[in-house]
Amino acid sequence: MNITYVNEISAQEVNRLRSSIGFRKINLEQLNASLAGSAYIVAAYSKEEVIGMSRLIWDGGSVALIHDIIVVPQYQMQGIEAEILNRIFVFLKSKLKPGFGIQVDIRAWNNQVEYFESVGFQISTTQKRGVPMHICLTNQIELTDNMSE
Repeated sequence: MNITYVNEISAQEVNRLRSSIGFRKINLEQLNASLAGSAYIVAAYSKEEVIGMSRLIWDGGSVALIHDIIVVPQYQMQGIEAEILNRIFVFLKSKLKPGFGIQVDIRAWNNQVEYFESVGFQISTTQKRGVPMHICLTNQIELTDNMSE
């Protein structure tokens, strides 16, 4: 299997990946802004077809978020997730100065918890780092999959 990794991806490709794992599509204008605001992007291609990606949101200092490692189902559990994660870690470690540390957060979906724990992530608790919480702000009545491609 010959996989190529690059540091860019189109919004349309991201939405195709999201659809492949059952996630809703994101409005293309909003998704383009998200990609442009990313500190680092890793996309995996087999031949010329995108098969996986993740992006890093980082404040340039002490806090970073790896936003969804997405790999199409037929390519999952073949080392692509690990390579994407490794490339993000290499990028972040290259930015560390002596005495610096970066808290890296990630959202684990379904069966990813054990995998992320195996590479060093810890489940947040109130005692350790606080419990992750979120709110989704939208001007839509409801979020739907009926976004234009």
